[in-house]
Amino acid sequence: MSQQNTGRPNLAAMTNAWTAMTQSFLQTATAANRAAVSAMFPAAAENSSNGDTVPASIPSVDHSNLDWGFDRTVDDPSDIEVGDTVTFEKTISDEDVRAFAEISGDTNRLHLDDGFAADTRFGERIVHGTLVSGLISAALARLPGLTIYLSQDLEFTGPVGVGDRVSARVEVVESLGNDQYRLETVIRNESDDATAIDGEAVVLIDELPDEYRSR
Repeated sequence: MSQQNTGRPNLAAMTNAWTAMTQSFLQTATAANRAAVSAMFPAAAENSSNGDTVPASIPSVDHSNLDWGFDRTVDDPSDIEVGDTVTFEKTISDEDVRAFAEISGDTNRLHLDDGFAADTRFGERIVHGTLVSGLISAALARLPGLTIYLSQDLEFTGPVGVGDRVSARVEVVESLGNDQYRLETVIRNESDDATAIDGEAVVLIDELPDEYRSR
């Protein structure tokens, strides 16, 4: 939906300011992604006994929340080729944001305090940029085989509000040999129909442990 319909500040108008604010995140994106995924997946395991999660169909992923969605074009690591994609989607809740703040130590009031955030250029609380980028890790985890993150470059192009539905799409753009691949990584704010993050990653697709290969 458009910014006019949501009543939020125009994303295009704030792109330059947003990019400048978040430029310092780029060198630490991979470590932050680990913290972001830690905020998401333990919560899923904890709630599994309450019927909120289901066993994942992918051996390298333990549980999946019923509210999460994912799709992929390849199921066998030996069949991965240029053009294959994985998409992961979830709503980033207030609980996610506060859990990430606790785990990472990033307690910036822009993410946690409604009154404070209302007087900023965004007009509302926004999700930590590195929590949003963590959805790339969730998409990579759903590639066939065992994905090992080697590098990530990011450009933040727009904010994500608390409660927004967000999708992460990774696409294989080059085979680097030795089971390594370069991927395009894009995160979209589906609630605003806008791109939030652009980037590229390099991953190693390793073999699963023997006992999981036939699953």
